[in-house]
Amino acid sequence: MEKFAVIFVLFGLALGSDVLDLSDGGFEAEAKGRDIMLVEFFAPWCGHCKKLAPGYEHAATALAQNDPPVPLAKVDCTDESGGKDTCGKYGVSGYPTLKIFRNGAVSADYSGPRDSAGIISHMKKMAGPFVKEISSVADMEKVLSKTETTVIAGFFSKDNNEKAAFVQAAGKLHENYKFFYTLSEAVSKNYGFSDAVALFRPRFLKNKFEEGILQMTEAVTKSNIEKFAEINGLGMCGVMKADNKDLFKKPVVVAYFQVDYEKNPKGTNYFRNRVMKIAKKYNELTFAIASKSEFAREMDGLGFAFESDAVNVAAWGPDGDKFKMEEEFTTDGKALDAFVAKFVAGEIPNHLKSEPIPEPNDGPVKVVVGNNFKDIVMDETKDVLIEFYAPWCGHCKNLEPKYNELGEKLKDVEHVTIAKIDSTANDSPGQYAVSGFPTIYWAPANDKNNPRKYQGGREVDDFIKFIKKESTKPVKLGGKKPDEL
Repeated sequence: MEKFAVIFVLFGLALGSDVLDLSDGGFEAEAKGRDIMLVEFFAPWCGHCKKLAPGYEHAATALAQNDPPVPLAKVDCTDESGGKDTCGKYGVSGYPTLKIFRNGAVSADYSGPRDSAGIISHMKKMAGPFVKEISSVADMEKVLSKTETTVIAGFFSKDNNEKAAFVQAAGKLHENYKFFYTLSEAVSKNYGFSDAVALFRPRFLKNKFEEGILQMTEAVTKSNIEKFAEINGLGMCGVMKADNKDLFKKPVVVAYFQVDYEKNPKGTNYFRNRVMKIAKKYNELTFAIASKSEFAREMDGLGFAFESDAVNVAAWGPDGDKFKMEEEFTTDGKALDAFVAKFVAGEIPNHLKSEPIPEPNDGPVKVVVGNNFKDIVMDETKDVLIEFYAPWCGHCKNLEPKYNELGEKLKDVEHVTIAKIDSTANDSPGQYAVSGFPTIYWAPANDKNNPRKYQGGREVDDFIKFIKKESTKPVKLGGKKPDEL
C-alpha cells in the first residue's frame, strides 16, 4: 500500500500539484487573499504526513473545482526560508497540524477526517453557503429525499428578526447540519408550519422509536435554535462519523459494526433499531452507531477484531475512560441491556491499552504506561511535566537527551516529576489530548483534571524557567535558592 501511495504522489507531482506550497515565505499575503483555505503544517520526515499526502493532493484537486473553490496549502516547518517562522507564529508543535484560515486569520483547527473523502466533505461544509432558500415544495422534497444529514428548516412569512436569528444560528451550526429557509406560503402550508423552525431527520433513518420531524416550541432566537439542535440533532441513536464524534455527549454507548447506508441500508438499520430499543430505556446516556472502517483506531485500542462482522460495543465515560462489552452482542438486546445497566452502576472496570508497568522505574524520567498513569501523573501531591511521544518521531528523538538532562537536574526535587509516555502504545485520560508528537503537558498538584499544554521552548533552560514559574512549591536545584535558578 505504501508503495502505491508513493507512486500516487510522484504521479501527482509530475502532473502538477493543486496544493499551494507556501513554505518559502509569502504565507500571510497569500492567506489574506483567500476567503477560506486549509493549511497543512508538516515535516518531510513525518510518517503521518507521508500517509496524509496522497489524500491531501486528491482533495486539493477536487476542491479546486468546488463552487466556490477551496484552496489547500502546505507549509514545510523545516524550511529555513520561511516555513519554520510561519509554523512558529501559529504555534505548530506536532505534525501534521491542519488549520483553517479565513482572510488570513486562523478560523479553527481542522477537526474533520484525514482521508480524501473526509477532507472534501468537511471543507465543502466549511465553505458554505451556510443557509439556502427554498422556494417550492418540489425543491424542499428534493432536499429531504437526498440529504444524509439532519436538516433544520425555517418557515417564515417574511424577512424578519426570526429569520435573521435563524441565519445567525446556521453560521455556527452549519458544519454539522444543513440549513434551509423559505418565505413561501405554499411550502409552509405543505409542511404545516408558520413562522417556525423544524428539524427533519434523514429519511433513511426512519424508525418506530422517534419522530422523523420535530418542531421547535420555544421562541425563534439564535440561542434557542442552538439548544434545539444540540438536544435533538443526533436523535436517539445517531450515526457517529469522524467529523461529528465530538457532538456526542459523554457518557456515550457506541455500537461498532459494518455500517453502510449505501450498500446495505436495511441491514444497517436492523442493528441500529436493536440498539435503539435499549437506548429508549436510558435517557441519561447518549447512544450511537459507528462504522468499524472509519474507527479502526478505536477498534484496535479496544482489542476488537476489525475484520469481524460482529457488532462490538463500548461505552465512553465523561472523562474519556472507555469500557468494553466483553459479551457477544445479541439481537434480542439482553446482552446490551445488561452491559449498559452495569456501566451506569459503575460495575465495569475501564479498559486501558497499556504496556507492562516497568520495573524498576526509578530513573530521572519516569516511564508512564496506561496502567500507571493515575499513580504517577494524577498524583495530587506532585507537579508533573509529561511528554507524549511516538517512537518514530524525529522531534521526539531530538528532544530525548535534553529531556533526560532536565530529569537529571530535577531528580532531587521531590514534588516535581518529569515523565514520558509512548502515546502509540498506551491510553491516557481524555483531558490529555494528543494531536501531534511530541505533546507536553504540565499537570500541577491538586489540579489534575485541568492540565496545560506546554508551549514554551525545548531547551533545558526553557523547561526549568517554566517549572520555576508554574510549580506549586519553590524549586531548589544544586543548593541554589529558587530565585537564583
